Amino acid sequence: MQKMQEEIAQLEVTGESGAGLVKVTINGAHNCRRVEIDPSLLEDDKEMLEDLVAAAFNDAARRIEETQKEKNGLCILRNAAAAWL
Repeated sequence: MQKMQEEIAQLEVTGESGAGLVKVTINGAHNCRRVEIDPSLLEDDKEMLEDLVAAAFNDAARRIEETQKEKNGLCILRNAAAAWL
């Protein structure tokens, strides 16, 4: 279980918003690793850009949660299979 938690902590996923114009990459510990903003957005409304960054971060967080659930499910299946053998 600890090994799986370490693997998850080292995962990195990227969330996107604005059709890929804003990208936020976070790791399994939900620490932000990178923010990429298309230069075309720098001339736009500040509030819109803030909303896009927040949406991209939320998308990345959702993706990390999904990955964690998948890995937890695989771990449970492996343990169950080992118990039957």
